[in-house]
Amino acid sequence: MKKNIRFSNLDRSEIIQNLSKNKFDLIVIGGGITGGGIALDAASRGLKVALVEKGDFASGTSSKSTKLIHGGLRYLKQFDFWLVKEVGSERAIVHKLAPHLVLPEKMLLPLIEGGSYGKWLTSIGLKVYDILAQVSGDDKRKMLEKKEALELEPLLPKKKLKGAGYYAEYRTDDARLTIENIKTALTYGAVPLNYTEVTGFVYTSGIVSGVHITDGLSGKEFTVKSSYVINAAGPWVDELRSMNNSKNGKRLHLTKGVHLVFPHKKLPVKQSVYFDVPDGRMIFAIPRGKITYVGTTDTNYEQDKDSVKLDLADALYLISAVNNMFPKIYLKMEDIISSWAGLRPLIHEEGKSVSELSRKDEIFVSDTGLISMAGGKLTGYRKMAERAVNLLSKKMEEDEGIELPECQTDQIPLCGNEFKKSKHVKKYISEIFERIKAEGFEQYDAWYLVTTYGKQTETILEYYSKQKDKDPYIRMAKAELQYGINYELIATPMDYFIRRTGRLYFDIESVSYLLDPILDEFQKVFKSEELQILSWREKMLQEIDEHSIFSLDRA
Repeated sequence: MKKNIRFSNLDRSEIIQNLSKNKFDLIVIGGGITGGGIALDAASRGLKVALVEKGDFASGTSSKSTKLIHGGLRYLKQFDFWLVKEVGSERAIVHKLAPHLVLPEKMLLPLIEGGSYGKWLTSIGLKVYDILAQVSGDDKRKMLEKKEALELEPLLPKKKLKGAGYYAEYRTDDARLTIENIKTALTYGAVPLNYTEVTGFVYTSGIVSGVHITDGLSGKEFTVKSSYVINAAGPWVDELRSMNNSKNGKRLHLTKGVHLVFPHKKLPVKQSVYFDVPDGRMIFAIPRGKITYVGTTDTNYEQDKDSVKLDLADALYLISAVNNMFPKIYLKMEDIISSWAGLRPLIHEEGKSVSELSRKDEIFVSDTGLISMAGGKLTGYRKMAERAVNLLSKKMEEDEGIELPECQTDQIPLCGNEFKKSKHVKKYISEIFERIKAEGFEQYDAWYLVTTYGKQTETILEYYSKQKDKDPYIRMAKAELQYGINYELIATPMDYFIRRTGRLYFDIESVSYLLDPILDEFQKVFKSEELQILSWREKMLQEIDEHSIFSLDRA
């Protein structure tokens, strides 16, 4: 197994010293999937890279997507063939880079009387999709008769169903994909740090040459200098452009997307379904371990970007959509066990509705040299990063005569990946289960560990063997925390429960159970004061509250 590189907030003062004492070739602002992808691309081409993020890594859009690496079938309806071709082709590449984290997921597209997709159009559309996305073998689309569709998903509406399209996509954990990109950038010498907010730019002869930063944990201020700066701050891109006095021309158009989480027994779909809503939109229902999640909405958003919440209208819309498609299911508000709401940083286009806005990415370069990247999709993150670094490469060649090598991220396995194919991931899950089942763990627990950490599970099991708690689940949770503190820059319990483990979304019952033991561990490791522990406890209880049905009782 590859050796882990220490990446810990226990070393925060040394990391800040490194950032403030050295000059970098590039500073990336934003620790989401776009910024993480850019950092990896640039560092792997030999650049000295710093990455700063005002919150935790993936704390914005990159932990709140539909968590699919997918080709964007619906963009065929907008004749956006370029986008379908690129992201469709990227699916297989990203799967190869992390087969434990980007999992094959068959998608069922029901054809309903009066629905958005007719049989002929769907067949042609999926065929075009296969060609554009270079799909081969068993992943090629199939058109199913009504009987075949009902065998795959008995919950579908028997009276209205005419058949189905059946095609391949991939499911992921967006926050984990982000952290693994950042950790892989670390192996190429990048210096990433979370909780570092950019408060201003440094200029040399009118050109951006660094950033002023406030440490979100200590409140201290410091400066990082560099030759170039890329703004990849997602929904906050325009704030940084304004800070740079360069917010002119095109601007962001933020839309909100909400997902609801139900116990799988309440929405027991056998596989992922992409289905019609009466208003003409399409929604996913995706089974994942103990739960099924449903989404997404797509509405304009002009409120607080740091506090995007589920509201009653969102919940009613999604529940109504599910109940309309699955007549044997009658979901109620109280069935919601968790949720997430995030923002899409799209490019504004006059006269276009939310659903008509393009998901293409764009790059803006200011007169002061600030490079800003906006728009795009999770699936296309690697190509977005390649375009940004290619532009930077061109500037470096013009400015300094330095020629960078070509992008190679399509050949760089992400941390945790020592698998050649999906079958090797499945085999490893079985091996892990054999090793932990005597302790009382279930198959789900082995699946969770491997699809979260890949081969890094070995380090977690080493830590587990040294834990003293009687309860094996508490021992394993503490082992995960120890790993996250040492190798994934965890600074708060929210980092652990929400973004490193996904428990708040996918296993919310475990959060209440594990909260006090995890807080005890934080107190021991970080020597945190009692007031800090109480504050964290209150914050986590608030997170549980805000992501569940209870928040809607007061809406």
